[in-house]
Amino acid sequence: MIEICFPDKSKRPFKKGVTPLEIAQSISEGLARNVLSSSFNGKIIEVSTPLKKNGDLKLFTWKDFEGKAAFWHSSAHILAQSILSLYPKAKLTIGPSIENGFYYDVDFGNFSFTESDLVPLEKKFLNFAREKFKFKMRMSSKAEALKYYKKENNPYKLELIENLKDGEISFCDHADFTDLCRGGHIPNTGYIKAVKLLSIAGAYWRGDESRPQLTRIYGISFPKQKELNEYLKLLEEAKKRDHRKLGKELELFTFSKKVGQGLPLWLPKGAELRERLENFLKNAQKLAGYEQVISPHIGNKELYVTSGHYEKYGADSFQPIQTPADGEEFLLKPMNCPHHCEIFKSKPWSYRDLPKRYAEFGTVYRYEQSGELHGLTRVRGFTQDDAHIFCAPEQLDDEFKKVIDLVLYVFKSLGFKNFSTQVSLRDPDKPEKYIGNLKNWEMAENAIINAAIEKDLNYSLEKGEAAFYGPKLDFMVKDALGRRWQLGTIQVDYNLPERFDLSYKGSDNNLYRPIMIHRAPFGSMERFVAILLEHTGGNFPIWLTPTQANILCVSEKHKNYAQKVLKFFENHEIRALIDDRNETIGKKIRESEISKIPYMIILGEKEAQSQSVSLRKHQKGDVGNFDLDSVVKLIKNEIKDSHVGLNV
Repeated sequence: MIEICFPDKSKRPFKKGVTPLEIAQSISEGLARNVLSSSFNGKIIEVSTPLKKNGDLKLFTWKDFEGKAAFWHSSAHILAQSILSLYPKAKLTIGPSIENGFYYDVDFGNFSFTESDLVPLEKKFLNFAREKFKFKMRMSSKAEALKYYKKENNPYKLELIENLKDGEISFCDHADFTDLCRGGHIPNTGYIKAVKLLSIAGAYWRGDESRPQLTRIYGISFPKQKELNEYLKLLEEAKKRDHRKLGKELELFTFSKKVGQGLPLWLPKGAELRERLENFLKNAQKLAGYEQVISPHIGNKELYVTSGHYEKYGADSFQPIQTPADGEEFLLKPMNCPHHCEIFKSKPWSYRDLPKRYAEFGTVYRYEQSGELHGLTRVRGFTQDDAHIFCAPEQLDDEFKKVIDLVLYVFKSLGFKNFSTQVSLRDPDKPEKYIGNLKNWEMAENAIINAAIEKDLNYSLEKGEAAFYGPKLDFMVKDALGRRWQLGTIQVDYNLPERFDLSYKGSDNNLYRPIMIHRAPFGSMERFVAILLEHTGGNFPIWLTPTQANILCVSEKHKNYAQKVLKFFENHEIRALIDDRNETIGKKIRESEISKIPYMIILGEKEAQSQSVSLRKHQKGDVGNFDLDSVVKLIKNEIKDSHVGLNV
C-alpha cells in the first residue's frame, strides 16, 4: 500500500500501482469524467501513470491552468498528426501549449501553406479527435530516438535530441502517430469536442533569424462547442479593441520604417496621455518619498559587464557603439538599474539616510526579433517607470509592502480590478541562469513570500521565472476580455549591490551592504498604454483622456459663443476643443463618438441666446440643457470620482 496526500492535507491509502484516474474514480465519477491532468510530488504526470510510492497528488480539470495546458498540449499533438496526414513531406519541429491555445512550427519545404489551408486541416483534426485515441508515453534511448528521426529525415528533431541526455528522452504515441515529448496529456483525443485553427505566422527555428523560417500554425480547442463559440465572440471584440487600431483612430502613436521597426513615435495626443500618466505616478511617488533622477540613454560597456547584463543579454542587445577612442565601447541602455547603482555610489551614506528611493522614467533599448514585434506590447525602445530603493536589511519588509500598496493604488486608479500575483523564483536545476549566492537568493525569496502573505495577496509560486539577479513579485492583471497580462513587478536584489560594491555606514561605524528593490508599477509606458487601450476600448477614465469635452457649433455664427465656453472650461481646468468646421452637426457628433470624447457641448441659436449648452455624453446620448456652471460641476465631479481622489 502507498499513502496519497491531497491538496487539503487529507491522506488516504491506496494499492501500489494505482493511477491518478483510478484515484479520481474512487472520489467520484463526476471528477473522473472531468480530470484532465495530474501532478505527483510537484511533477506533471499522465493520469494513467502508476503511482508506486507515497506522495502529494493534485488532480486538474478544465478549471485549472494545468488542466488547460494538458488539453492544449494534447491538441498540438493532434494538429501535428493532421499535418503529416495531409502533408507527408512536412517536417515537424515543436508544438507547445500557450496561454490561450497551442501552436506547431512546421517546415513545409517548397509548399506554401496559406490561411485557406487551415479549413481542411481543421476538419482532419476533428476527425482524428473523435476517434478517442489514447495518449501513451514511452521512454526511449538516445540512439533509438536518433535512429527514428534520421529515418524520418527530420533535422529539427535530431537537433533537439542531440541536446538531451540519454535516459531523459520520451515519446508520446496516439493512433499511428508518435512525437518527441516530455509528457502532460489528457486521457484520450475524444475529450476535445471543438477546435479552431486561428492563424498562421512566420517563426525562425530556435528564434534565430539566421536559421530556417518555419510556418507557425495557431489553434485553440475546447471540451464544448459552446465554449469555442464564446471564445470566438471574445476574439471579435478583441479585434475591435486592438490597441494598434485604436491608437491609429485616436491619433496616439505611429510607426515609421525609416525610423526603425519597434520604435514608436508618439503623436501629440499620445504624448499628452503619456505625460498625464507620468505626472500621476510622479505625484504618488513624491508622496511616498521617491526622488526623481535622470540617466543617459547609453553607458560604457563595462557598466553592463559589472552588472551582469552584458553576459546575460549582450548577444540579444543592440551591438556596441565604437567611439574614436581606442577600445572604447558603449551600449544603448538595456536597463536603468546599473545607472542608479552608480548614482547611489556617488557619495557616502549613513544608516540614517536610508532608504534612498530613486525614480526615473528611463528609456531602454533591447533588440527584439522582428517577427516578435507587436504594436506597443513588444518594441525595441521603451520607457520604464523604474525606481530602485536602497535600504538596510531591517527596512526591507516595510519597504516591499509600501511598494505593493503603490502598485495596488495604480491599478485601482486605472480600473484594473481583477488581478493575481506570482512569486517568481529561481530554477534550482539551472543555477547557470543566475548570479549571486544561494543564501542571498533564499533570503530574497522568503522576504517576497512573507510580504505577499502579510498583504493577503492571491499569489502562486513559479519556479524559473525570476530575473537573473533576484526573485520578484509579478502582478498578473485580467483585462475586460479576461486576458491575463503581466504588469507591475517588484524585485528583491542582494546581488547588484555586491557587484557594484555599494555600502552604507551603520550605527557601529562599520560598512554594510544595502539591499536593492527594483519596481515598476506600469512596467513600461508603451505596453501599459497598449493594455489600457484594449482594457478600456479607448474609453479612458475622464481624468486621463486627451480631450474631455468637444464644443460643437451648429453653424459658423456661433463661433464667438464657442470661444467664451472654451475659455470658461479652460479657467476650470477642463480640456476642451472647438469643432467649428462647416459640417453638419450630425457628422460632428459621429466623429466625436469615434474619437471617444466623453462630453459633447452642442451650441446652437437657442444656447447662444440663453448662454447655456446642450450636453451630450459619449455612448449615452443627450443629457439635457444646462448653464455653464452646472456643466462644469458635472464634469469636475466625474473627474474627481474617476481618479480616486488624486490631484491630477
